[in-house]
Amino acid sequence: MSNKIINDPVHGFVDISNPLLLKIIDHPYFQRLKRISQTGLTFLVYPGAIHTRFHHAIGATHLMKLSLQVLKSKGIKISNEEEEASLIAILLHDIGHGPFSHALESTILEGMHHENISLYYFELLNEEFNGSLELAIKIFKNEYKRPFFHQLISSQLDVDRLDYLKRDSFFTGVSEGNIGSERIITMFNVVDDELVTDIKGIYSIEKYLTSRMFMYWQVYFHKTSASAEIILIKVFERAKELVQQGKTIPTSRFFNYFLNLNQKAELNKKNIEHFTQIDDTDVYTSLKEWQFYDDKILAMLSSSIINRELPKSIISIKKHSEEELVSFVEKTEEYFGIENGNYFINQKKLTVNPYNLEKKPIKLLTKNKSIIKLEDAENQVLTSSLSQKISRYHLMIPRKIYDSFC
Repeated sequence: MSNKIINDPVHGFVDISNPLLLKIIDHPYFQRLKRISQTGLTFLVYPGAIHTRFHHAIGATHLMKLSLQVLKSKGIKISNEEEEASLIAILLHDIGHGPFSHALESTILEGMHHENISLYYFELLNEEFNGSLELAIKIFKNEYKRPFFHQLISSQLDVDRLDYLKRDSFFTGVSEGNIGSERIITMFNVVDDELVTDIKGIYSIEKYLTSRMFMYWQVYFHKTSASAEIILIKVFERAKELVQQGKTIPTSRFFNYFLNLNQKAELNKKNIEHFTQIDDTDVYTSLKEWQFYDDKILAMLSSSIINRELPKSIISIKKHSEEELVSFVEKTEEYFGIENGNYFINQKKLTVNPYNLEKKPIKLLTKNKSIIKLEDAENQVLTSSLSQKISRYHLMIPRKIYDSFC
């Protein structure tokens, strides 16, 4: 095939003509992303949020292509090799995500971040395609001599975020996340191989940062989906505990492999081969079976997700004390006649920092060609407040316990 046109509901027609990109897209490693939810269990709150990592990867690649076109139109020299490598790097940036994306991250492969798994996939594909991904790997790892390519993939203003905010807003229906990604991209520029943005785009950037903050509180940290994702982690932990006790639990053979994996996770060929074969389907099929399993804890947790009988979720400024949490656990155990009531009680700190002053800043190119940080711009309106961390505490507790004792 000389080219492929994908009709994307967010960006319209996406034209992919690079032969190597087309081969990667058709590869089973990448096709697997069609079965990985982009926003985890958010569809339990926003029914339209059923888009996948495949959608996002294609959309981010489209925005990378637009970004490179803009930069070349402004006189930035970009070779064909650099362009191809950049497109490959963004196409594969999320390939290491497991079932339900962040929901089970560091759980199935214990302690392993998806970026480490993505890099391993890069290496495998590079070997399969005879070293054609060498430059893409350097860009992904931020080891290439021209850092703006990596900044376009991973920074405080990158095409990854420009796609997922607009995409997640579209599929959830949360309009606050609908950013002007194309407008921001037209403001991109490069000075001394560093990514900058023309200062006239400052308000579009502040709108982008504001949208990111609202999307976190309204979507990514929504109290109900946050509880559902905690339950999913607890389900896996309980299933793994039962398997290690010698119990047989019905599930797919590939998912069962990870339930039986009792040593610390390693990135090796065998683990990745099994990881490649699991997706949202394995988890959902297992949950459907486990809601009827003879272990009461596993059955209750699984049924909670399948039937959307989710616990009470409370987000507040106040942190519940350890004594309160222990009391909730004891009351849960007594009420349901179970041990290990800690499977049903969880408190987690949620923090949003739309613009992190401790990370590499967003830089602006002024009209007199000087470079300033976004937070130092005289005409910034919201940046000073958007750089403040906002933290809340999320409490998950069974509704019957909450209604009886809270």
